[in-house]
Amino acid sequence: MIDFQRQIRPILSDNCFLCHGPDKGTRMADLRLDTREGAMAKRKNGTPIVPGKPNESLAIARIFADKPAMQMPPVSSHRSLTPEQKETVRRWIEQGAPWKEQWAFIAPVRPDPPAVKTPEWPKNPIDNFILAKLDRAGLQPSPEADRRTLIRRASLDLTGLPPAPAEVEAFVKNKSSDAYEKLVDRLLASPRYGEHRARYWLDAARYADTQGIHVDNYREMWPYRDWVINAFNRNMPFDRFTVEQIAGDLLPNASIEQKTASGFHRCNSTTNEGGSIPDEVAAMYAKDRADTTGAVWMGLTVGCATCHDHKFDPISQTDFYAITAFFRNTTQNPMDGNIPDTPPAIVVPRPEDAKRWLQLTEQRTALREELKRAKTAPNPDFEKWFNSPERSPVKLPARLGAPVLDLRLDSVTLPEQVTLGEGPNANTKALHFGKKAFVSLPNLPAIDGDKPFTIVTTVYLPKEKGSFVIASQLEPEPAEKPKDDLDRRRGWILEIGNQGPSIKLSSGNQKYLSAKPGPDFELKTDAWYNLVFTYDGSRERSGLAIYVNGQMVPTYGTGEDIYTLQGTVSTEFPLKLGNDKKNYFENGAIADFRVLAREADSQEAELLSLWSQATAGDRGALQTYFLYEQDAAARDTVAQLRKVDLDRRAIARRGATTLVMYERPDTMPVAHILRRGQYDQPGAEVQPNVPAVLPPMAAALPRNRLGLAKWLVDPANPLTARVTVNRFWQEVFGIGIVKTTEDFGSQGEPAVNPELLDWLAVEFRDSGWDMKRIFKLMVTSAAYRQSALTSPDKIQKDPDNRLISRGPRFRMDAEMVRDYALAASGLLKPTIGGPSVKPYQPDRIWETVAMEQSNTRSYQRDNGDKEYRRSLYTFWKRAAPPASMDIFNAPSRETCTVRRERTDTPLQALVTMNDTQFVEAARNLAQGAQLSGHGNLDREVDFMASRLLGRTFDTKERDIVRRSYRDYLAFYDTHPADAGKLLNVGQSKANPKIPKPEFAALAMVANEMMNLDEVLNK
Repeated sequence: MIDFQRQIRPILSDNCFLCHGPDKGTRMADLRLDTREGAMAKRKNGTPIVPGKPNESLAIARIFADKPAMQMPPVSSHRSLTPEQKETVRRWIEQGAPWKEQWAFIAPVRPDPPAVKTPEWPKNPIDNFILAKLDRAGLQPSPEADRRTLIRRASLDLTGLPPAPAEVEAFVKNKSSDAYEKLVDRLLASPRYGEHRARYWLDAARYADTQGIHVDNYREMWPYRDWVINAFNRNMPFDRFTVEQIAGDLLPNASIEQKTASGFHRCNSTTNEGGSIPDEVAAMYAKDRADTTGAVWMGLTVGCATCHDHKFDPISQTDFYAITAFFRNTTQNPMDGNIPDTPPAIVVPRPEDAKRWLQLTEQRTALREELKRAKTAPNPDFEKWFNSPERSPVKLPARLGAPVLDLRLDSVTLPEQVTLGEGPNANTKALHFGKKAFVSLPNLPAIDGDKPFTIVTTVYLPKEKGSFVIASQLEPEPAEKPKDDLDRRRGWILEIGNQGPSIKLSSGNQKYLSAKPGPDFELKTDAWYNLVFTYDGSRERSGLAIYVNGQMVPTYGTGEDIYTLQGTVSTEFPLKLGNDKKNYFENGAIADFRVLAREADSQEAELLSLWSQATAGDRGALQTYFLYEQDAAARDTVAQLRKVDLDRRAIARRGATTLVMYERPDTMPVAHILRRGQYDQPGAEVQPNVPAVLPPMAAALPRNRLGLAKWLVDPANPLTARVTVNRFWQEVFGIGIVKTTEDFGSQGEPAVNPELLDWLAVEFRDSGWDMKRIFKLMVTSAAYRQSALTSPDKIQKDPDNRLISRGPRFRMDAEMVRDYALAASGLLKPTIGGPSVKPYQPDRIWETVAMEQSNTRSYQRDNGDKEYRRSLYTFWKRAAPPASMDIFNAPSRETCTVRRERTDTPLQALVTMNDTQFVEAARNLAQGAQLSGHGNLDREVDFMASRLLGRTFDTKERDIVRRSYRDYLAFYDTHPADAGKLLNVGQSKANPKIPKPEFAALAMVANEMMNLDEVLNK
């Protein structure tokens, strides 16, 4: 019988659906061939498909037509059916044209494992499905691989690293019946398991350490990567794994870990390019998130419906934009600010600080509530003080110290265009600035990079919007300005604009610290504001804070702020109010300006703000002042709060930040259908929803990301379990049961073993989404344990090993190739997690593609143990991914990747034979061999082979190695300088006690051995 799913639907999809498929915009003759009803509906000139009657079917007449004008597909489509395909369609109709809907859209049902001719072969149900397929193909499974091969294969698949020689020998000698199962359990329990699984997931999550577009600056995202590692190691159920990543921030009382998990959809590429249109960028982000969710959990190319209905699958434009609606209600601003912590972002304390951080957070909330109650509760002591003559005038608390600068308006010599006028209240005067007006004051050395300070000022923001300078103390611009127009002046500046107040401390050469409110912050024009700027002298951006009317505002910096400020900020030039030689404070006013030589905390900043109002008799301000300065209980609370804030700051400083998702609390998710996918052509409004072809969301689910996440792992969803186990199968066997891992739709390849896929999917779902259980089933199957040796018959009938007629064998991925070399050589450092590292890479790769102002323009290689961390931790710059990994088909991670290409090129050999990391690894492996073998070449070769291959060489192999060694030794005996150069490759030091010619010769032999197919292939 002709199989509709495997044989007919692909023919129709490739050749007919473009003109006769789901997209009504391109449908010709109002004919649909993607549905049974459309294909078998009677038309004026006949019926396209008449079951059982090919000669009466219009489709047969048209595809067999001799005249070009009558042929289908038409000549103009540049598509054609082969004679075999035409005959397949004719036979299918003759057999009654049995029709099945797209298999992936039907919920999987657990099939019974089929009976097989050799029931003793299967070790678990997977094998029944495999063996049944092999029987039908006339193939026999291969014998079980030897134990050395098995432990190497299992170690690589479950941990990504080769086994240690001692582990190999122990397994070989262990003759117990459960030895292999115990080995698998040990590997699954290894922390290396989570690292290896995370590597695949990070491709799907498009994880990287830079923003991706334009300047491609650094972003602090590695806590999300570490969350993924920990989730795999803890064997987090996949349904929870899904929910926390799509909507961890929406869970009740979301923890730091759950918020960190929501960073999955903050891994997308972002931009801050000048000229970018925020609405267009927001549409790009929503599309990326919809595309990624579709690929990772649904295995569908939903993005094909961006501009029109999907040409091949029943996904309409409405469906697509309903999916994007789930992601159109985040607080994230489209422009990333070129900063590492683009909001929303959270502090992630170190593990040892996590408990204390939560305690401090709870304590801080309680103390703030206590102060809030005290401010509103009746207080007889305050009433007595308020009505007494002693309360006036209110004095600045002595503990804040005498001001370094206290602007006396009546003693300032006013230039033209600056006048003394009304201030924020009747008792206060202010300097009012006209066009290009400013006031020059003496030099102020109190402000520098290593000095704490507080600046307090009250300013009037003009009616006209714009960017204004409050105060500055900057060097003049150089006489010959560089062409790049970057600001290289040393000094400091306070500015105010549409986004609120900002401060910048610059040590020159565009190295600075800065702080400004987030993009959603806005001040009203034609209004007075008290501003407090504080700095702790730490030379770090986190040491800056801004308060508006006594309340701290969240602030962010720029891309330069990832560095510690070097050098001095202080200059010998005057302090200027209202000017920085570029901009002014036209129509603005300054009522007071004070500088303190200490950092004020949040309560003191509030006092400083209140102080400017207290003399006006503001009762609320005076009550707060009284509490902070006169009330013993409140002062104790303030002191506790001050201590809590200092402890939190210390924890935050040694911790990290990570980008997360936050939902807007005041609006609901919604999107518009974009005509032709254009951001500026919005059509009908759509609510968040899932594709109509799939089971609907339960009515009880919220229409937000949390509802979407729960729908994805709902048992009724036919896709998630299938798509996920198929990806797991691909990781282990090289190719998925569905080869097109990203596409389970009509254009995707049908499952080669659909019954096995459905059994695995149901087993996965019904086991509680247990990921380790699925991997254990796969690697303990007889199918997996087969030898990889093949035969002409198998190459002919199963060339790509889709039927699993032999054990999996394919070239390892980029990270595994490097990690293998590090592990075998003894260089690999086992540290798990933490900031990304920068190992060896060729010079000027970043510089070639980076913009001048990018903080990832220059590649500064790490030293010490960081050089030898697993490749999972290598710093990932999207514009220039790690070169050696790029050559081995690693993606750029600009977009979601669920299936890497696997190619073989000469460049790969150049990497493994000549790259610094691989040459150094070969040298280190040879050094270990010589220290172990004590000059006995056979023992030295065995040492290296056992680490690279898990076995020793046979006689023929050993003879080849001896000849290579003699040839190399003869060369290095006469070329000692070349031996020295080889032994100096890499930052690790060669043992000076080993004779250089012998050392260099054996290092080259190690290099040869590391390039064996048996080493580079799993």
